[in-house]
Amino acid sequence: MNRLKRMTRRKRNRANRVRKRIQGTTERPRLSVHRTNMHIYAQMINDIEGRTLCSVSSVSLKLPYGGNTEAADKVGAELGRLAQEQNIGAAGFDRGMNRYHGRIKALADAVRKAGVKF
Repeated sequence: MNRLKRMTRRKRNRANRVRKRIQGTTERPRLSVHRTNMHIYAQMINDIEGRTLCSVSSVSLKLPYGGNTEAADKVGAELGRLAQEQNIGAAGFDRGMNRYHGRIKALADAVRKAGVKF
């Protein structure tokens, strides 16, 4: 099996492992993170109703470059502030196919610092 297929399979398996344990509810929504090379996106999702409660991205914050940990920190702080406004105190962290490292970790730490537990 070539390297690209192996990496894709590992990412898909990682995403499935994370998603089978986490389901967003009204009291504890799912914090979903999507990362690209240029930007980072995060949203709080209620899976039971199929609604997005709040969302923030490096695009919506109009950051000049969203592909670094500083941008992830700003996105996480803003998402934490919006979650606190909606009285969301806890969330399930869905990192998707990404490893908990770098920008994903910076975003999670900023949301925790804002007062959301997971």
